Amino acid sequence: SSDLGNCDCFIITMYVYVTIQKAAIYSFADSNRFMLCANKNSRKENDMIKSMTGFGRAEVIDEERKVTVEMKSVNHRYLDINIRMPKKLSSFEASIRAVLKEYLQRGKVDLFIAYEDYTQSRVSVKYNREIAGQYLEYLQQMSEEFHLENDIRTSRLLSCPEVFTMEEQTVDEKELWSSLEEVLREAARRFVDTRIKEGGHLKNDILEKLDGMYSKVEQVEARSPEILREYREKLENKVAELLQDTQIEESRIAAEVILFADKICTDEETVRLKSHISHMKDVLEQEDGIGRKLDFIAQEMNREANTILSKANDLETSYLAIDLKTEIEKIREQIQNIE
Repeated sequence: SSDLGNCDCFIITMYVYVTIQKAAIYSFADSNRFMLCANKNSRKENDMIKSMTGFGRAEVIDEERKVTVEMKSVNHRYLDINIRMPKKLSSFEASIRAVLKEYLQRGKVDLFIAYEDYTQSRVSVKYNREIAGQYLEYLQQMSEEFHLENDIRTSRLLSCPEVFTMEEQTVDEKELWSSLEEVLREAARRFVDTRIKEGGHLKNDILEKLDGMYSKVEQVEARSPEILREYREKLENKVAELLQDTQIEESRIAAEVILFADKICTDEETVRLKSHISHMKDVLEQEDGIGRKLDFIAQEMNREANTILSKANDLETSYLAIDLKTEIEKIREQIQNIE
């Protein structure tokens, strides 16, 4: 009776100690969530995240020219812009890149620019008098040397190369850049619109997966006391089977149960995992350029799930931990598409 009372007191003391530790962990997590919310409120609200895949096309046509711009992108760790355009526009490459960087942060972007000039006034005919004079001089010289009839006509000189050439007049670069920039920005805006639309789908999918993960974490927490109860019953039955009528101190069984509980305790991991889930939801409400931050949070979540799996001494908990790792991997795949 005395031993049983001492054992109960010991178990109650340890339970209170574990409860206080768990409360401290929850308090720390709540404090972090409060700070995150405060930081969130201090930022400019913008819940539009962007995918790194997108497409945009724009075209401008006037009396003088036609300019078409197409751009598409896929996932990439950094911003990589590949531009294909006529040689006539190559002088604007630096300006084009500067404009695109206003709309993009990450992704492998392919930009295609087509240009057609409708004006004929920019082309003129040039008469090369010196070349024509040399042709005439040599033809007369040949006529004298070889005693040939001198039948030189204007039409004959006209057929000689380089006597008449076509020259393209200098284009007003400011006017050309103004037209190019207008269509470039319009294509970039449409491109960003498709990224935002795709980003919205990614966000909803990730939030749905996070809710599912939160539910599984709660199942892990609910399963923990049941595991201890089952272990205690199994231990008592095993001892009774081995020792039969011999009595064993209750405190010995209680001590064994406490050691087992400490070994399989996942309170810290589940609390941190819940905190990471809440943190990721907060980050999804932030401005664009959150892909790297989300990837880092997913790595931390995966670390906690691995620890839960390694501590699991129960089939149901193992299955839950495996499900958590599977969902985290799916989230990481989606995060790779976010700018």
